[in-house]
Amino acid sequence: MKKIFVPLLATLFAASLFGTLAGCNTVEGAGKDIQQGGKAIKDEAKEQKNKM
Repeated sequence: MKKIFVPLLATLFAASLFGTLAGCNTVEGAGKDIQQGGKAIKDEAKEQKNKM
């Protein structure tokens, strides 16, 4: 039983670790995209305000 359980547990641990790291990069990238979108909206709002 231990011959199967230990490698299986190690594999699951490694998969969850790599999945977590990949998720962090994805969230970080999404945050940067949202931040850039907000900056573009802010810049456009300033332009429209200056036209009035």
